[in-house]
Amino acid sequence: MTDTLQKPHYTGHRKRLRERFLQAGPEALADYELLEMILFPAKPMGDVKPMAKDLIKAFGSFGQVLFADPIELLKVEGVNDAAVVAIKVVKAASERLLREEIIDKPVIKSWTQLIDYCRIHIGNNPIEEFHLLFLNQKLELMLHERQQTGTVNHTPIYPREVAKRALEIGASSLILVHNHPSGDVTPSKADVEMTKLIVAAVRPLGIEVHDHVIIGAKKHYSFKDKGIL
Repeated sequence: MTDTLQKPHYTGHRKRLRERFLQAGPEALADYELLEMILFPAKPMGDVKPMAKDLIKAFGSFGQVLFADPIELLKVEGVNDAAVVAIKVVKAASERLLREEIIDKPVIKSWTQLIDYCRIHIGNNPIEEFHLLFLNQKLELMLHERQQTGTVNHTPIYPREVAKRALEIGASSLILVHNHPSGDVTPSKADVEMTKLIVAAVRPLGIEVHDHVIIGAKKHYSFKDKGIL
């Protein structure tokens, strides 16, 4: 008698996940299961559940996997370039969706979305970055640019370069944004001093610093809300 070949334990798993996602929604899936679905295209055959669980274990959460550095992602067993691209595409799509929610809209009416956009963009970065949000006279977002990249706790800022770029864009006001990788969004003395220098550089040009926001993974600090600006 010919032995019956046993199918792998994961046979039909992908179909069941897709059906559950469509019928019950993403809330019905655990984080690792949602990550599995993201990884399906990167590994058309085989079981990606171990890879998904290993990624979450390595980085701590579903969100941290999306924010992880590609080089660090590749250190996890089974992760290849295709898997990294699949993960980073999801992050990029999230950023683009949030950007569409705030572009050409008054920041006063879309402040929560603006903070969410900044958080997903740089809130989990392992090094400091300094970004500029250029606003028109209606306080609508015209353009978002990264101006400088620094170290884990410092970013060099040049007020004259900020002023020059604002003039080139034709901005009426600015929102300064930088992240604190430590998660502590309390401004340092250097943060406060740098803000004052930028205000002094752009004010003679008729440009206002609308706010300076420090972004952490879970919190943010607004200079305007705290009365510093």
